[in-house]
Amino acid sequence: MDTSIEKRINALDWATIQQQLHDSGFAIVPKVLMEKECEDLKENYASEEENAFRKTIKMERYRFGLGEYKYYGYPLPKVISELRTNVYPHLVPVANQWMEELNISTRFPKTHKEMLQLCQDNNQTKPTALILRYGAGGFNTLHQDLYGDVFFPMQIVFMLDQIGTDYEGGEFVITEQIPRAQSKANVLKPGKGDMVIFTTQFRPYKGTRGYYRVNMRHGVSPISKGSRYSMGIIFHDGLS
Repeated sequence: MDTSIEKRINALDWATIQQQLHDSGFAIVPKVLMEKECEDLKENYASEEENAFRKTIKMERYRFGLGEYKYYGYPLPKVISELRTNVYPHLVPVANQWMEELNISTRFPKTHKEMLQLCQDNNQTKPTALILRYGAGGFNTLHQDLYGDVFFPMQIVFMLDQIGTDYEGGEFVITEQIPRAQSKANVLKPGKGDMVIFTTQFRPYKGTRGYYRVNMRHGVSPISKGSRYSMGIIFHDGLS
């Protein structure tokens, strides 16, 4: 595998990934991060380096679940910055297609730099990239990562541990509410280094009378054994 993040991302089969995103609202892309990159991010979690993180959240305090996560501060680690910059342009065509199908006037800029400028123009200046840690019994309730009025409709998460080896349970859960139907749960088991791309808030669903808005949420099922680290990248900055 090429060590360059840019070449690695651009070499992916984006036509297939984009179709999967449009059809289901999520896609699993195997082995995007290398073993060392996963381990370095986990080691960085325990770092006391000044300004490495801007905020630590104990999930149980806010009834978000059981576990802990930390928001990175600017400047972001190089690997995260490169992932945001290089993945974003491949998602924009799908995002704008969704807006068109749902008759929403919003259109997203071609580059991530322009997306961040849009956030800044709306006083959203805080980085939202984060790393999460769960131990046995840990979980994350179903939620959406918006952080302000300006938000990009897709985000990504990377698994930093191997399910079935480093931990058991802890599946990645995505629910969707189709109009006039019961909620559907998608239970995913991505492996270490895998990238999961998924819907931040909603996606279009084609019915007999055209496209409908399907609301989606994501979370993590309880960890039954071991520990689980993951790293999330949201493409918009936040208010806090």
